[in-house]
Amino acid sequence: MSGGHDIAVLGAGMHPWGKWGRRFVEYGTVAARAALADAGLDWSAVGSVVGAGTVRGGYPGYVAGATFARALGWQGARVTSVYAACASGAQAISTARAQILSGLAEVVLVVGADAAPKGFFAPAGGDRPDDPDWLRFRVLGATNPAYFGLYARRRMALYGDTVDDFARVKVKNAAAGALNPYARYRKAVTAEEVAGSAVVADPLRLLDICATSDGAAALVLCGVDYARGRGVADPVRIRAVSTVTPTYPNTVLDLPDIATDSALGSEPSPHSFRASIARAAYEEAGIGPEDLSLAEVYDLSTALELEWYEDLGLCGAGEGAKLVREGVTALGGRVPVNASGGLASFGEAVPAQAIAQVCELTWQLRGTAGERQIAGARVGMTANQGLFGHGSSVIAVR
Repeated sequence: MSGGHDIAVLGAGMHPWGKWGRRFVEYGTVAARAALADAGLDWSAVGSVVGAGTVRGGYPGYVAGATFARALGWQGARVTSVYAACASGAQAISTARAQILSGLAEVVLVVGADAAPKGFFAPAGGDRPDDPDWLRFRVLGATNPAYFGLYARRRMALYGDTVDDFARVKVKNAAAGALNPYARYRKAVTAEEVAGSAVVADPLRLLDICATSDGAAALVLCGVDYARGRGVADPVRIRAVSTVTPTYPNTVLDLPDIATDSALGSEPSPHSFRASIARAAYEEAGIGPEDLSLAEVYDLSTALELEWYEDLGLCGAGEGAKLVREGVTALGGRVPVNASGGLASFGEAVPAQAIAQVCELTWQLRGTAGERQIAGARVGMTANQGLFGHGSSVIAVR
């Protein structure tokens, strides 16, 4: 594997996920201080702060970089604010990496935090006919769980997946989350409990769908030489960050888009958008799915996690359910997926979740993940996506 553009993860920190009823700035400050302590650095050593923004936190949410810098105490660092919905954290990491590799900053603090509203996410008020997310709510009435249910039905029709397969994903992730002190839900569940939970968007039950949560995550990033100068001879290194967009023509409808484009002008890509996110990360890192020790993926629903297995190349199309049935993606399996417990155990704290995924990779690759530690972990990958074609994948190695 090539490493000419690696950066080091010097520190990782989080605020526990939950519903705490406080401002997102408080959560982010806790995570930032934890990451700085983990790095063994004083706040004054940070040359740049990249904040992953939240549009639900009022004005400070839109300027998250400066908001967190102010909360920690103005000390002259440059600031950047990034918003890319659920991919905000990966975009923030990408920005930090560019600053480090270009020489603009030696040490960059990346922070994401949210105080999520109760219930399903919905667009901000007002009429915005140019906003695809607003349109899919107003025109289709399609909440996120409705979208998740459609994807689950598609898998059932195409591949023969069953509600029992979906339940196995929740059971697996809940077992891992029960071992994670930062997770909101730390209780193992059974397939019978999943099946007995309320129907939300048939065939998905309440326990098939992730919650909305408060939480925060932060990373201290630097050049590899800087880390070694601090006495960290073999740091966890970020080797790739994929932030690709879809290509036309779309052949699988992906909300909030509510219409496909013409296929007359060009041949469709052989790969879906999500698969292209992973392919770009693999290409940049010079590895393939066979090299992975673990993956952290965006399990908004149990059925969607099965899609990610296929998009990451862990198996062929339609074979995701087979992996979970055989325990391949569970702790102790060949390629554990969502060893952290995933969104099933955390819920969505939108700007923080892609950063939290990298925190988990960091702890796993360091060998400090406690009871959920994956033996011999050397290569980890994250994957999620944000609204409007924001791809998100990070590959970390040690």
